[in-house]
Amino acid sequence: MLQLDAPVLALRLDRRALIAALDRAFREPCTVPARQQYALPAGQSAHGSPGGHGAGTLLVMPAWTQGRSLGIKIVTVFPENSRRNLHSVNASYLLLDAASGQPRALLDGTELTLRRTAAASALASMYLSRTDASRLVVVGTGNLAPHLIESHALVRPIRSVRIWGRRAERATALAARLSREGLLVEATDDLQAAVRWADLVSCATLAHDPLVLGAWLRPGQHLDLVGSFTAQMREADDEAIGRCDLYVDTRAGALAESGEIIGAIARGVIDASAIRAELSDLPSGRFARAGDDAITVFKSVGTAIEDLAAAELACAAP
Repeated sequence: MLQLDAPVLALRLDRRALIAALDRAFREPCTVPARQQYALPAGQSAHGSPGGHGAGTLLVMPAWTQGRSLGIKIVTVFPENSRRNLHSVNASYLLLDAASGQPRALLDGTELTLRRTAAASALASMYLSRTDASRLVVVGTGNLAPHLIESHALVRPIRSVRIWGRRAERATALAARLSREGLLVEATDDLQAAVRWADLVSCATLAHDPLVLGAWLRPGQHLDLVGSFTAQMREADDEAIGRCDLYVDTRAGALAESGEIIGAIARGVIDASAIRAELSDLPSGRFARAGDDAITVFKSVGTAIEDLAAAELACAAP
């Protein structure tokens, strides 16, 4: 059985090829059961006493295509890990042959998730953001941040990037690492000013309280919300959701797991019909942005379609 660790997987998942693979995958038949989500209790300390680690979440994500591929991803999310210099999100992916059930490959699910999540955001931006969008703000300094920057820059002429994070030193270090000729990357401590400045705002945090406010948004912007995946998590407030033309990766996932959308519906700000389209609808051209002054928002909670497409691409590479 093929085994692909993170460095090898990174080489096999070319960003541009992955965006194209996701575009194809969302047009093809694929069976995607609802993501199973389980709350995990707090762990034990190094000495065996309870309460040493924060509580976490276990996610199980299967998907398959008829007679071709079957895959399943197991993900753990422990937000408090960042305080211990550990990754907050860890994952493994098993790819099998759908016709025989035989294992084909075991892949590093964390690298797979980072790359496919950023690719999905870039794919949505390709259809929804203004074609002249050149200024990007990334909210959050976790492992996904650099992937979002690199992927968004492939589909839009991004020239300037500002990074905001709760820990300013991490934003500064990330900006220094990513800045290069043709792409100026800077840290910022003024999130409101950065959002007002940007053409495209991409959020990848584990926030429970909104960070981006609708009052800060201006005509022509595109808002990319990646981080929240439970009803208790939100990266943008109700005004932002209510002001924007709303798009999602999948309706079923967004209505079950997006705190921004679930909360806005519960509070009467919007109803489910406010979702204009999901990613599979966008290639048709019937759901393009309403005009240059429209404000669009793409809410991603993640779907196993993306994982399966990325795994197939990685295993097909020479």
